[in-house]
Amino acid sequence: MKISESPSTITARLQQKIAGRLRQKGVKPTSIRELVFKILLSNQHPVSLAELESQLETIDKSTIFRTLSLFEQHHLVHAFEDGSGSLKYEACPNPYECLLEDQHIHFYCTGCKKTLCIPSKQIPLVELPKGFAMQSVNYTIKGFCPTCSKSAEKRI
Repeated sequence: MKISESPSTITARLQQKIAGRLRQKGVKPTSIRELVFKILLSNQHPVSLAELESQLETIDKSTIFRTLSLFEQHHLVHAFEDGSGSLKYEACPNPYECLLEDQHIHFYCTGCKKTLCIPSKQIPLVELPKGFAMQSVNYTIKGFCPTCSKSAEKRI
């Protein structure tokens, strides 16, 4: 019979994993950095600075922004513009290397204003002319998500 782990053991193991990932990328783990990264990992969709600020009520906006900037410099997060007027952030899926090939398409719903990941669809690679060097790619499709599409159909 397998004995289940206590919630505190699971939380401690998660904190160790997060701290290890930060160290691996050259970022000193602090309680705030660990908390911000934990929130990024727990969200099922990319989040804006304002969304993070509402989830981290005890941390001021400038600290969250500096933390996100540090994470982006160390390839822990991707940041992209989805057309809503604010950057969205999500944790890089690969804990070891953050490659352009790992980036995926995003969908911005003009109905509910949510940005969703479509990880099964990779961003098509584009061959650039000689002398150009790609650093990042942003591929966002805009339209209605399934829920908003159904709501629009009902109104017709």
